[in-house]
Parts: sequence; structure tokens; C-alpha cells
Amino acid sequence: MLTKLKVAQFRCFEAHEVCLEPGINLIVGPNARGKTSLLEAACVLLRLQSPRTSRLGEIIRHGQRGLLADGFFNGAHLQFYYSTERKKLALDSVEQRTATEYLRLARVVWFSNTDVQIIRDGGDTRRRFLDFVAMQVDPLYRSALRDYERAVRSRNILLKAPVPRWKEIQAFDEPLVAAGLRLIEARAALTTALRPLAQLAHNTISGAREKLDLEYSPNPPENFATALASARPEDTRLRQTTVGPHRDELVLSLSGRPATLGSEGQQRTLVLALRLAAARLLEAHFGTPPLLLLDDIFGELDGARRAALLEQLPKNAQQIITTTQREWLPAGLPAQVITLP
Repeated sequence: MLTKLKVAQFRCFEAHEVCLEPGINLIVGPNARGKTSLLEAACVLLRLQSPRTSRLGEIIRHGQRGLLADGFFNGAHLQFYYSTERKKLALDSVEQRTATEYLRLARVVWFSNTDVQIIRDGGDTRRRFLDFVAMQVDPLYRSALRDYERAVRSRNILLKAPVPRWKEIQAFDEPLVAAGLRLIEARAALTTALRPLAQLAHNTISGAREKLDLEYSPNPPENFATALASARPEDTRLRQTTVGPHRDELVLSLSGRPATLGSEGQQRTLVLALRLAAARLLEAHFGTPPLLLLDDIFGELDGARRAALLEQLPKNAQQIITTTQREWLPAGLPAQVITLP
């Protein structure tokens, strides 16, 4: 579990520190006091990623050069410094050349009242959901994703030249395909593993009123190398790489209808089921539950869904929950309360 979290120059905080306990930790306070930022900082510290943005530079406090996240997880001391010029990782005060050992320590699942954007936004949001889970299950996934993104970026720079030089562009095709095939295989396997867990969670929370389904739709659907070669005219016309896992989709449906057509309550139930499935999968894979970060979601749920969610959360998992008020907390449920004035 995470026992201490300290931040400096992080979002609204010049410096702040909290001590955490097993079980439920409630961070209570009015809006715009930094409750969500503390949850975000826990995720950044443990997974080196923000669940709110893909650019860590955006979370550096305004006017500052870099941020620091520092904390103790299962007795290990983790430190992460990030600026636009450099980043530094330390584990038990020993600087790490790579993130491999650092990232083996902790698993995290993030719940937020903005999770409905997984349904409503474009495919990149759904891919980020898959990637965040896959990087925790498979230690090799992160390097494959970085290799793929680097190859796409380099290829697109060359495609934007006034006269694209295909001999140079094709030099990136082999690493692009190799990394892309690893992503496709991992995402397909992850979707298959998540499906029954998400369906079970959804049935419990919704009362089995609709049937949830999720399907992985790879891009391209068949041979990647062949599709990439065939896409050369379209790549030339649009000046970008038009096929590959950066255009994959996770197709979500309720009783055979697109999830985008569901009601607000149906959509919120669906994304809760996805997050719960991720938590259950990580717990089964590693034998211990992940750290659960829940950002102000209980106020958005009716009593029945709230009770069902609390029941479905992995037992013995440490939970850090933000809320503006705690009247929804069931009587007798032990929780440490951290107040932000």
C-alpha cells in the first residue's frame, strides 16, 4: 500500500504531504482545492503516467521548471522528478537508468466521474484505457508501445516533406510492423480477458438490465505489413501513416446497440464495469489487489449503484477516494479522513 505521498510544484500545490492508511482513505474538501491532483500525483508516482493528460509538462505548477512526486509503497521509497528537459527516477535513493524495476512495484486502477469520456470521446481515449492496463499486466508492453510511437512519429515527419522520399520512409516500416504486431496481440488478449469480468461487474451494478459487450477491432483487421504497403497512396495524400494500431478501436455495446446511444446512467455503469474488470484482472494476475484511486464518483451514483460498486471493489484493496461530502459513506465503514480546507 501507499503509506506516504509528497508532491512539490505539482498542479496547484507548491508543496503538500499526506499520510495514508490501509483500507479507505477519504480526501474531503470543496471543489478546486487539489483533491483530484493528489490522486493524480499518486498515479504519476507509481505508474509514471497521468490518467488526466498524456503530457506530463501540463501538470507542472505554473511558472515552475519541474515537479517532484515522492512516496513510500510497501516500504520502498519512490521518487520521480520531471521537467521538460529531463526526468529522474530513484528507488530507495538509487537512481534508475530504466523504469523496469520501478514499475514492477505497484498496480493502479483509476475511477473518475469523467470516465464516460471513454465512451463519448474518440478511439484514442479507449486505446489509452487498454494501454494503461496492458502496461501493468505485461512488462514488455510499455517498450513496444514506445517503439511503435517513435516509428509512427518518425515516419510522419518524413511524410510531411514537400516530396516524400519513400526509401527513407520504408526504413521505419519494419520496426513499425514489429512493434505494432506486439500491440495488436496484447490488446486482443487483454480484451478477451476483460470481457467476462466486465460483464459480471456490469450485471451486478445494473441488475442485469442490459448486456455489456466489448470487442477489439484492430487496424488493420488483417496482415499489417501488406496493409501498410497498400496504404502508400493514401499516406502520401494525407501526409501521415493511415493504418496501424494507433487507429485501433475498442467497440463497446449494450444489448447489441452502440454504447454511445445509452443513457447517462447506462454509460456510467458501463465505464464502472470496465474499471472494475481492470481491478479484478490485476488482482488475479498478481495475487494482490491494485491501489484504487476513486475521484469523486460516488456523488454521481444513485444509492443502489453506489452500494453495488462498494460491494464489487476488490476486498483488502487500499482505496483513496476524493469527495466534497461524506454523507454517502455507509455507517460503520471505517475510513481515514484527510481534509483539504
